[in-house]
Amino acid sequence: MTTAQTQELDVQPTPLALLLLGREADPRSERGVECPGDLPSPSDPDLVERARKAKEKLGDKVFVLGHHYQRDEVIQFADVTGDSFKLARDAAARPEAEYIVFCGVHFMAESADILTSDDQKVVLPDLAAGCSMADMATAEQVAECWDVLTEAGIAEQVVPVSYMNSSADIKAFTGKHGGTICTSSNAKRALDWAFEQGEKVLFLPDQHLGRNTAVRDMGMSLEDCVVYNPHKPNGGLTAEKLRAAKMILWRGHCSVHGRFSLDSVNDVRERIPGVNVLVHPECKHEVVAAADYVGSTEYIIKALEAAPAGSKWAIGTELNLVRRLANRFAPEGKEIVFLDKTVCFCSTMNRIDLPHLVWTLESLAEGNLVNRIEVDKETEAFAKLALERMLALP
Repeated sequence: MTTAQTQELDVQPTPLALLLLGREADPRSERGVECPGDLPSPSDPDLVERARKAKEKLGDKVFVLGHHYQRDEVIQFADVTGDSFKLARDAAARPEAEYIVFCGVHFMAESADILTSDDQKVVLPDLAAGCSMADMATAEQVAECWDVLTEAGIAEQVVPVSYMNSSADIKAFTGKHGGTICTSSNAKRALDWAFEQGEKVLFLPDQHLGRNTAVRDMGMSLEDCVVYNPHKPNGGLTAEKLRAAKMILWRGHCSVHGRFSLDSVNDVRERIPGVNVLVHPECKHEVVAAADYVGSTEYIIKALEAAPAGSKWAIGTELNLVRRLANRFAPEGKEIVFLDKTVCFCSTMNRIDLPHLVWTLESLAEGNLVNRIEVDKETEAFAKLALERMLALP
């Protein structure tokens, strides 16, 4: 609900971070981001001790995963941190853990359930922690897209490649149709493999990662790419355009990375002479083209670790990670700022807060299984096939 809508209803926005993380919509963002000007305030410090005691009581029965974009108050209880796929693999490598508590979003917990054993139970502290990008491609929409490709006479030439940031249903579709999964770190390898299997790629669900990889890393042109819009008849594309394209990009995006603009890059260069601009490949193509460095969250962390003292960096990724890195490297004399002047964070990722984590850990410690994420066996089998193809990439 926007501020204007709440005013029309004559109600005030709730101050609770769980219900409304932002007060004002940003018209420049593509969709789904509200920018309040700062991170949500931390939870009651008394909860820290409760979380510590519950985790201590559970011992080796619980393994807590923390995505890089999580709040610091949650990250402090993570046994490992990382991006979504690294965390899912870390969970699979801990078969002795009965409970996998995934502090991330829904599709990440699904991936962990797919890769872990049947004896392990994956738990998401807040079931409302979704991902707007993953939600932009449903199984029904993708099946309809495949029908459009079939009618255009090109389905047999198309290999689906789905970003890790997709639902289990989309991963299963990918596996069933001979495709593979990719991460922001290995997208080029995945596309190289796909073009060895077929003549075209259907890239789901992030158009920006697909376009940036194809054009920036593989030498394709922007004309080689078309965008399939699931909300328009035939995706808004003619059969001729589909036949001419090499990359059929799904019209999806990350709400946080999608808000960075070329103006953001130009402005920070004016404000901070000599700054290095480092962005995630989920950003728009013009932002990636104007940046000095482009890479995944793991790449961003390693780049800053290797950066010389006194260097200046503007980072185009989620705010929690940027703030954490700025604090970490400040003693080394590295200046790290958020790329945009308007502060934005992933509102769904921030739903996993300390109250939800405490409730989860205390429930498990008392023997009550809550918020389990479980993928059905057929979906799991085909999704795992797609993931295994990715693991086999050279």
